Order: sequence, then C-alpha cells, then structure tokens
Amino acid sequence: MNIAVIASVTTTLITSMALAETVNFDNAETGKPPAGWTATKTGRGEPKWAVVADDSAPSQPNVLKQFGVATYPVALKDDTNLKDGFVEVKFKAVSGSEDQAGGVVWRAKDADNYYICRANALEDNVVLYKTVAAKRKSLDIVGRRGGYGVKEKVAPQTWHTLRVEFAGNRFTVIFNGKKLFTVEDGTFTDAGKVGLWTKADSVTLFDDFSYGEK
Repeated sequence: MNIAVIASVTTTLITSMALAETVNFDNAETGKPPAGWTATKTGRGEPKWAVVADDSAPSQPNVLKQFGVATYPVALKDDTNLKDGFVEVKFKAVSGSEDQAGGVVWRAKDADNYYICRANALEDNVVLYKTVAAKRKSLDIVGRRGGYGVKEKVAPQTWHTLRVEFAGNRFTVIFNGKKLFTVEDGTFTDAGKVGLWTKADSVTLFDDFSYGEK
C-alpha cells in the first residue's frame, strides 16, 4: 500500500471518528441532570433525571437515571443537530408497574415533536413511533401493514443496547446487535436533537449514549 493510499485511509478513519460522540456520564456531577442536557417531558407529570453511581454500569462509575413519573420523560442533548446518522444507548429497565421502557430520540424539534424508538421489558417488544404535537403514533414496518413493532425479549435488570440508524425517510432499528426492522416516514425531515426517553413510571438506567452523522 503506497503512502497516498495510507494517508487517504487514515484521513477517512479520523473523519469518521470525529463525527461520532459518546457520553458515559462518568465525569458529570451526581445527584442532578448532566450539564448540557434538557431534562424534560412530553405531556404531564414530574420526571426525575439524575446522574447516579451504579455498580452495574457498563462504563464505571456513573449512569443517567430516570425515576420520576410522567407521560413520557425526555432528556435532549442540547448541542446536537443531526439529520442523517445514528443514535445508540445502553439501558437497563429497573422497575415500573405501568411500564419498564427505555428509548432513543432523534430529529427532535422540541419535547413534543420527535422520532422515538423504545424497548419495553413488560411487553417484550420494540416499537418505533413519531410524536407530533405531544401525540405518539406507532409507525408501520417496511413490508408489513399494521401491527405494533416486533416482539423481542427485553429482560428486566439487564443491560441492553438499542440503536437506530436514520437517513432520509428510512430508519433501521438494531437491538443488542440484531437488526429488527426498518420504518419509512417523512414527518420530520430537518436536522434535530438526539436524546433519551422513558414512559410513565419506568425506572430506567442509561449509559454510553452515542450519536453521530453519516
């Protein structure tokens, strides 16, 4: 391999690395939401987002915990603005009588308008929605009309990895390294924020939040 080719490959790798970011919350102050995030909700209620220490964290010592009760607790990363790319997180559903969910948000205009994909340990499924004017609607899977996401084992008290890759109107969902399904929708086409999501009384831990451009 000649020098020009090596330089080209190196530049490509550096550029790719520069387009991706990972937040592990390990340097954040505990007991409150991390700096640079908007801890909020869709709908009503009192979400509680805080960085806490957790012995089970994939990257020690801290995680981001949601332990309040709201329609849909949401945390948006303030300095993000992605149109095409990916968003990924490791999450653990700890408890919840109504729901035990963890999800990722992308192309968010605000706390009432965004795409969301979530996995639910009470229902054992993974579903992708759009939220428009604070109203959530599940989206059909490519090649299938109707239904409600896909059935997939989501064990409680276990760390899982949820990832969505999005480009144009096409979104691909990957759970624990397994491609589950693809959705097409053109509601939100502009760049927007990425973030995290839970539902109702879910107590959920998050770690290694990653995002990047394509």
